[in-house]
Amino acid sequence: MTQPPEDWAAIARCIDRRLTELSLTQRELATRSLVSQATIRELQYNTIQRHRSPRTLEALSTALQLHPDHLSMVLLGQIPLPSPAATPEEDDHVAARLAAIERRMIEMADALDRFRVDLAMILHNTRRD
Repeated sequence: MTQPPEDWAAIARCIDRRLTELSLTQRELATRSLVSQATIRELQYNTIQRHRSPRTLEALSTALQLHPDHLSMVLLGQIPLPSPAATPEEDDHVAARLAAIERRMIEMADALDRFRVDLAMILHNTRRD
């Protein structure tokens, strides 16, 4: 089964438009999503097209006040789902802290994934030598 083409330019337009609508900077989005500002810059300006964890796109979607699957759906050329309505728990400090912890864990999992891929490449190249 083949993967549908990924539209990274659409992701860039969506992030750029949403940052403007919300009057947010990349730094503020990084703080809200716990995704590095470098990753946000790469996505917003479409400078590096590479696989991103669905968790990264979900964290950014949520921080941009979109449906959690919004950016993943845009990437695959699908029509995104509407944003969920705000819930009372979002105003709760404990819920906000838990959400921040969850986003940080997502970021750490993404970093571990990158290390795993790098390590696999090193091992593969070492075995060939």
